Amino acid sequence: MKRSKKTLFITEAAVIAAIYTVLVVIFQPISFGPIQFRIAEALTILPYFTPAAIPGVTLGCFLSAILTAADPLDMIFGSLATLIAAVLSYRLRRHKFLVPIPPIVSNALIIPWVLRYAYDIPDAIPFMMLTVGVGEVLAVGVLGMILLLALEKVKGYIFKTA
Repeated sequence: MKRSKKTLFITEAAVIAAIYTVLVVIFQPISFGPIQFRIAEALTILPYFTPAAIPGVTLGCFLSAILTAADPLDMIFGSLATLIAAVLSYRLRRHKFLVPIPPIVSNALIIPWVLRYAYDIPDAIPFMMLTVGVGEVLAVGVLGMILLLALEKVKGYIFKTA
């Protein structure tokens, strides 16, 4: 990777991380808990456009966990769920309508365990899988796909590393 491409990659990742973090902090009351609607999760479709989104959304998730004083287990496993989702979404980039599936599944499977063991939320794991999954479907499947379709029209002007 040439120096300018590397700089562009780092810049794109940093901007994505910053936007993710700001969205979580601004919408903090609805971004956490067994029933959550994390608007920032719409950004997990960005690996469709650029591999820089993989470290971008992962770092954004981690930074937002730090800034909102999340439990260390949440910092680690929430960020890991986002990393797994971003990598798998990037691999599915040739199938536009499958891109939201990894974030939905990854978070629905991992986050309920974080809620149980990091925050002692007593709800049943299957119930939290359902509630977190519904929040992800709304954030990624609906908002994320709207974002994907909108950005697709201007991707040459926005993302240069893809």
